[in-house]
Amino acid sequence: MGGTDAGAFRRMLRKLTTDVEVLDADDLTEDATRSGAQRAAECACGQEVTVMGRLRSVDFCPQDAAASLEAELFDGTEGVTLIWLGRRRIPGIEPGRTMRVRGRLAVRDGRKVLYNPYYEICQAQT
Repeated sequence: MGGTDAGAFRRMLRKLTTDVEVLDADDLTEDATRSGAQRAAECACGQEVTVMGRLRSVDFCPQDAAASLEAELFDGTEGVTLIWLGRRRIPGIEPGRTMRVRGRLAVRDGRKVLYNPYYEICQAQT
């Protein structure tokens, strides 16, 4: 087998033997890197960041009198919690959507958080 054939064979073998969640995380990371977004695992508190990934969950959280909408964005390396204060729903913000978000990263209860991030929905739900 030549070098190109061996490489193609290794990639095919990896896809057949690797866990689907690992392959999905790898694909998300590659897409984010190609788009110029930062890896969530490499972002630090206080940094202005741009992260791209897929929404894993979206929850409406009525805390006291102030409502908020929370979503978990996963980019293949780590999750980032997105919190929109004073919002009950945002059209298009649904689990499974791929988004690019931008904002200043904070840490709350050990989790990376973006409050009221700027966002762009990148593709329809799959």
